[in-house]
Amino acid sequence: MSQDTRTPEAVGGRRGATPRKRRRTGRIVLLTLLVLLLAAGGTLYWMYSSIDGNIKAVDIDKALGDDRPEKLPTTGQNLLVLGSDSRAGDNGDLVGGAVGGGRSDTTLVVHIPEGRTQAVAVSIPRDTLVTRPECARADGTTAPSARRVMFNSIYAQYGPTCVAKTVEAISGVRLDHFMEIDFSGFKDLVDTIGGVTVDVKEPIDDKQSGLHLEAGPQKLDGTQSLAFVRTRHGVGDGSDLGRISLQQQFLTSLLAEVKKQDLLGSPAKSYKIADSATKALTTDSELASLTALGDFGRSLNGVDPQNMETIMLPVAYDKIDPNRVVAHEPNASQLWKAIREDAEIPASTKKSPATGG
Repeated sequence: MSQDTRTPEAVGGRRGATPRKRRRTGRIVLLTLLVLLLAAGGTLYWMYSSIDGNIKAVDIDKALGDDRPEKLPTTGQNLLVLGSDSRAGDNGDLVGGAVGGGRSDTTLVVHIPEGRTQAVAVSIPRDTLVTRPECARADGTTAPSARRVMFNSIYAQYGPTCVAKTVEAISGVRLDHFMEIDFSGFKDLVDTIGGVTVDVKEPIDDKQSGLHLEAGPQKLDGTQSLAFVRTRHGVGDGSDLGRISLQQQFLTSLLAEVKKQDLLGSPAKSYKIADSATKALTTDSELASLTALGDFGRSLNGVDPQNMETIMLPVAYDKIDPNRVVAHEPNASQLWKAIREDAEIPASTKKSPATGG
């Protein structure tokens, strides 16, 4: 397997390891937004059959085969959410599109316990060293298992199916569903809404993302919004901690804009949102229709955002390469065990020796 030759700064490095404990108020804004949009679309699916074709599907079950973890012993669900930054197609026209290949900078294992009234999202840091299982290459050949592989490199080299296989291998958690959200479609979604206003805490001047903003309230179009959620060199200490904070801030503002415009109360506006959202979406085969997505979204209506939590997989700095992190034991194993058993997440599993600098 080829090694990742990017600098620590390019991949996040020690400064980019983001395992700091998240407060309970750090809600799963992205998932909340997605559920709101898809629930609205599902409610009116009989009007929107024409956009079913927007949704791209990956047959995760077929690709992963039978050698997988056991299903949850309850009606709980586990969802793998990827935020992808492919530089192919429309994304190649965006600032920074000269960077080759694709990557998944956001990986969440969202656990929805039995009862569907709360949820927890486990974020896997991009520079975590893991053992990647045997995975299929694009040409149909098989890549043997490899140790000490940076988690973020798996998507770029082998695609989302291998990411799902790796997550199941390192966690023992059976994934019921898969969603991938593409940045190019995210840009179109913001433009469809008419822009989003964010309160910029400090001036941002990031040549890499092309984002230049003064401090204070700023209304961002789709291109600026995309740069806002991508940037890390222009904020804070330049680590992924700053970027994650901006992403949470932006997505909260996006939700507020949807609510303010009553976009979900208008069939015409809902259609436009659902059209943009589905163009940005890839799911597992079971969810690859507006009807199925709507049913899934409505099944989560009981999940109160106040009862949602985002935590980081507990990690420690690697002893060989301090610019990488590894799962911290026994915390990581205890976290995955709680999810496998649909049990309460122990408070100790939310602590991490690596602080993200």
